[in-house]
Amino acid sequence: MLITMTSYVCPRCQVHSPTDTLTWRCPKCGGPWDLEFASGPVSLPSLASRQNSLWRYEEALPPMPYAPEVTLGEGRTPLVPLGEREEGSVSAKLDFLMPTLSFKDRGAVMLAAHALRLARNGGLDRVVADSSGNAGTAIAAYGARAGLDCLVYVPEGTSPKKLEQIRAHGARVVEVPGDREATARAARAAADESGTFYASHVYNPYFLHGTKTYVYELWEELGGRLPDTIVVPVGNGTLLLGAALALDELHRHGLTDNRPALVAVQAEAVSPLAAAFHAGADELGAPAPVRPTLAEGIAIPAPPRAHQILRAVRATGGTFLTVTEDQIRTAQRDLARRGLFVESTGVACWAAVQAAPPRPGLTVVPLCGAGAKTGLAV
Repeated sequence: MLITMTSYVCPRCQVHSPTDTLTWRCPKCGGPWDLEFASGPVSLPSLASRQNSLWRYEEALPPMPYAPEVTLGEGRTPLVPLGEREEGSVSAKLDFLMPTLSFKDRGAVMLAAHALRLARNGGLDRVVADSSGNAGTAIAAYGARAGLDCLVYVPEGTSPKKLEQIRAHGARVVEVPGDREATARAARAAADESGTFYASHVYNPYFLHGTKTYVYELWEELGGRLPDTIVVPVGNGTLLLGAALALDELHRHGLTDNRPALVAVQAEAVSPLAAAFHAGADELGAPAPVRPTLAEGIAIPAPPRAHQILRAVRATGGTFLTVTEDQIRTAQRDLARRGLFVESTGVACWAAVQAAPPRPGLTVVPLCGAGAKTGLAV
């Protein structure tokens, strides 16, 4: 019988906190939480008869009693081939086919289900999130599904289509002058107010346990194996860290015998993690000037989980790649000609794979957000 007690834990200080509080960061160092709970192995043969959503991997997920009230059927996105290369092949996982048209639904449903539990227990008045668009949209949608009052902070200049989508779900939008980091600071200040749940896709680890289902789906789709390389776009690192969680769990439970390399992709214009990785550093260096980029969703100058991201990539023998603005434009048009209209952030991985030397075996890239959200890059 699994022990289902769940708690927050700081990966640096080992400080613990109950998950039924509104404490959104470690009180000692101010860093983001990890989640401590007993995950169990998923039986591959049993999956054939389960619901067609990410909740089919319930043994691997933290206890979520209100999930049935919040789910929109997220997960189980298609894996399609993009072509053969000299030494291997590339497939794309179409996460832009989620209910709100981005992979952020994987984590947002977890946050909304957890927030609903807190609201039912009393003491929660509103949900606050910050986002460059997709995470805010997902929080707004699942917050609406859960009947929660949501406030979403976004950078000034966020895509009008994304703002329209957030407002359509009934969330209030606060546009913050400045860059993505200024938006995060404003949201964190609001998160400290009484009765506020900070639905942060960076600080709250429930989000990561949603994004890890991306890799569980690959494992199931490939018949109990994993690709040789998993390429992910990295800003705050929520998809990469979720993938790392899944790789550790699948290996620990003896469910796979291969461990893919995690290859992280950043825009050349905003690439603090790539610079730190290639310098051999464990932390970010001095802040570099932030330049405009079409990949707005990964334009994060100071990701709070930088140390964990760098460690995860190194642990798998992976690396960091960067892409230029011209490569992003070209990749978006190339995918569109293949029948896949993806937003500019979401094509970064395809741009990187096309520019880099071929890797042996199967490489999988995520197509994270729909092109309808931002239009064609100009």
